Amino acid sequence: MKIFNRKYRRDYQEIEKYEVGIALSGAEVKSVRAGRIRLEDSFVKILGSEVYLINAEISIYEFARPQGYDLRRTRKLLLHKKEIIRLKTKLASVGGLTIVPVSCYNKAGLIKLEIALAKGRKGMEKKLEKRRDIEREQKREAKEYLKS
Repeated sequence: MKIFNRKYRRDYQEIEKYEVGIALSGAEVKSVRAGRIRLEDSFVKILGSEVYLINAEISIYEFARPQGYDLRRTRKLLLHKKEIIRLKTKLASVGGLTIVPVSCYNKAGLIKLEIALAKGRKGMEKKLEKRRDIEREQKREAKEYLKS
């Protein structure tokens, strides 16, 4: 089971990747293992000396009690102290960088989150990429047409 952030490749240019743990409750773990997590509008923020995943949506587990459950609560990420310091210094020294969740997956019975230090893409870069995709698709269609 691996869930991807679909907007990541289009909106950001990756600089560095990290594999981190995530602090979840029991029902949330079962829900994530069932693949019911959305990372599209979420981001990572460093507050003090701790790192948090904000705005990630984990749907409620169908057999859990729904009283007081918040789909988009802030969840703590588990990193080593050296990694947190490295991220803080890079964010402070270089402007325009952000930390974005890339994917969520199981690894040896644990739920892991892959985050990336990334730089946001401008609208023009997205347009050029879209144009390249369209040209590639047209070449593929022409090639298929010539085969038949």
